[in-house]
Amino acid sequence: MPHRVKNGRTVNGLDELRKLAGSDLGTSDWITVTQDRIDGFADATDDHQWIHVDPERAEDGPFGAPIAHGHLTLALFIPLLTQLLDVRGVTTKVNYGLNKVRFPAPVTVGARLRLAARLATVDEVPGGVQLTVDGTMEIEGGTKPACVLQSLSRFLL
Repeated sequence: MPHRVKNGRTVNGLDELRKLAGSDLGTSDWITVTQDRIDGFADATDDHQWIHVDPERAEDGPFGAPIAHGHLTLALFIPLLTQLLDVRGVTTKVNYGLNKVRFPAPVTVGARLRLAARLATVDEVPGGVQLTVDGTMEIEGGTKPACVLQSLSRFLL
């Protein structure tokens, strides 16, 4: 069972989920973006650009340190969302897509991120529902978010 934060909700079935449409889901725990995590993502995606994986060179770069790949920041959305919303009584949970993604601020090594999320809509689809979640990946102490996104997920019976 995934870790739950105090704001997390467990929902039993689609009827309960439908009732949450338009509600704030709260914020997740903070997660630290380490160089090991960045290097692992670089290995998984074959994206070894120096600004991510070469700390010495990145120190002299535009951000003064290595930065996380934007898609790594985006990938952290799902595990952080599972801290906020646990849907039970369905057989399948799938990512359906994204309507919008922006990366307003870089995430430097050692930065801490958390997700603030809102369940914008719950729409009917064949066999279940589609959730639209508005998410903001916040950087601790930052003035701009690391990522702003609108995610689509499907929960099927």
